[in-house]
Amino acid sequence: MAVLVFLFALILLVIALWDWNWFKGPVERAMQAKTGREFHIGGNLDVDLGRTLTVRADGLTFANAEWSKTPRMASADRAEIDLRAWPLLRGDIRIPEIRLTRPDLLLETAPGKDQPGNWDFLGPSDGEPPVLQRLLVDDGRLKFLDAAGKTDILVAITSGKPRNADSAPPLLVSGKGRWQGNPFTLAGNTESPLELTNSEHPFRIHLDGRAGSTHAIASGTLTNPFALRTFDLDFALSGQDMEDLYPLIGLAIPSTPPYRLKGRLKRNNDVWRYENFTGVAGDSDLGGTAQIDVSGDRPFLKAELVSKRLDFDDLAGFVGAPPKTGAGESANAEQKAKAAALAVKARVLPDTPYDLSKLRAMDADVHWKAQRINSPALPLDDMDAHLKLDDGLLRLEPLNFGVAGGDIRSTIRMDARKPTIATQLKASIRKVQLGGLFPDAKLAEQASGGISGEINLTGNGNSIASMLGSSDGAVAVGIGRGHVGNLIMELAGLDVAESLKFLFTGDKQIPLRCAWGDFGVKQGLMTSQQLAFDTTDTLILGEGTVDLKQEKLDLLLRPRPKDISILALRSPLRIGGTFKDPSFRPDFKALGLRGAIALTLGSIAPPAALLATIETGPGEDSNCGGRYAK
Repeated sequence: MAVLVFLFALILLVIALWDWNWFKGPVERAMQAKTGREFHIGGNLDVDLGRTLTVRADGLTFANAEWSKTPRMASADRAEIDLRAWPLLRGDIRIPEIRLTRPDLLLETAPGKDQPGNWDFLGPSDGEPPVLQRLLVDDGRLKFLDAAGKTDILVAITSGKPRNADSAPPLLVSGKGRWQGNPFTLAGNTESPLELTNSEHPFRIHLDGRAGSTHAIASGTLTNPFALRTFDLDFALSGQDMEDLYPLIGLAIPSTPPYRLKGRLKRNNDVWRYENFTGVAGDSDLGGTAQIDVSGDRPFLKAELVSKRLDFDDLAGFVGAPPKTGAGESANAEQKAKAAALAVKARVLPDTPYDLSKLRAMDADVHWKAQRINSPALPLDDMDAHLKLDDGLLRLEPLNFGVAGGDIRSTIRMDARKPTIATQLKASIRKVQLGGLFPDAKLAEQASGGISGEINLTGNGNSIASMLGSSDGAVAVGIGRGHVGNLIMELAGLDVAESLKFLFTGDKQIPLRCAWGDFGVKQGLMTSQQLAFDTTDTLILGEGTVDLKQEKLDLLLRPRPKDISILALRSPLRIGGTFKDPSFRPDFKALGLRGAIALTLGSIAPPAALLATIETGPGEDSNCGGRYAK
């Protein structure tokens, strides 16, 4: 018995005096054999024995992948690992707790597109993985580097207080850097990373990130976040312009006023889905569901959008223009500066070129309905738009607006697969009420008649101005039976006392039998083929051009009285100037030869295709198109 006691005491003495640093070499070699990376214990290695073993090591370093310019992937001032002794004898690794002091971890994407990141260094695992219960991090640091994606983020990590004594403590994170080249900050908390080992347990996070003016808050759960393949998060997104999302996540959206959205962000493998979101963009509400499929060569956006109230100028970014910036309007600082610059320019058509790389960067199928439109300048009622984008070919089929009791139905095709965009516009105007074009009730009372027409244009150019300035095609518009009043002419900028009297007798209601304009378009120059305005006592014939490239007007309206005795009271009216600053003035010089030529016309009638669309009024047939020669 004394011998046994002596041997036990001797074993305890050996253990107490044993220098555990002798195992540093074998441990380092075993780690290198397992990972293919060098591992060093620069300080002491020590073990405390008991029912729970504690392995303690100082000055740890772990090498990076061979392709990295940074030789070290991870380091820690100290690591302490608790191990259950008896399960360990059966080959069952149970780790009650790991404590890390000043750990420093670099996660880095590989320079080659098909190469794995530096974190991919373990081969297939044999047997069951270790069971880890608690992880404590003191003054940790995590760096994520993606040189190709212009991303460099440094995050501070430390353990917070656990919810209860038995639960694993959460991690508190805060950091900053650059995401896709944009300044980026991150703050928030996650559950203990130990939950990552349980793929069936939802992993809770709350993260607040900012990149420039873009702000995102994600809160909720991740399922199997090791793979990062399944999300289910409350997700709020806001910023000064949705166009800023392109360099961040590759989503090409036209410029918008400031926005804020809130919805549910889900991910199922390659499909990201922003579900049932609501919010505002500028002065418009916006809701719906959008999803992005990243499995193909290009991201594919599919969305169903609804606006109960759409502020029309919030769509200005789709044509390369800024939104309105007056009192009560929403716009960011850049848009306000752009609007101020446009205000002093002589041109009004947007000349900002489309970014061809964006039009080719993604595919899309977006359906957007607006139930009501706010547009003081235009009496728009609603909108139905269906946008399809396929490898640089953009189609709006349809782009329809309800307008003043009627509608404008159009299709637009923009082919951006070549350096210069080829555009085709087809639009039909049907039963737009003349009185509905005027927001003031008194003005609306002084106008009636239905407007219909057809527009068919093709053009080449990378901005709206260049597309229209190079366009070919035809524009034809007609108005059926109705009437107009002098206040309408005043609204158009005409001085009734000085200008209107040259066209009409008196200053009361003017009965309208019909009116039409038929223009051929060649290289942006609209040339009148037939232009007429027919009242009960006067036929006004017009001729001239509208220059879409130079944005200039040159039209002459010549009255042809049906009562020849009052011809002397009426003089031609010249419409000139620019789109931004039109002018209306009587043209006494045009009384001679041109007036004489007009009198030789035997008849005048709308083009046959246009005549079929003219709304004639309730229960009445149009009698336009007959002979007016006297």
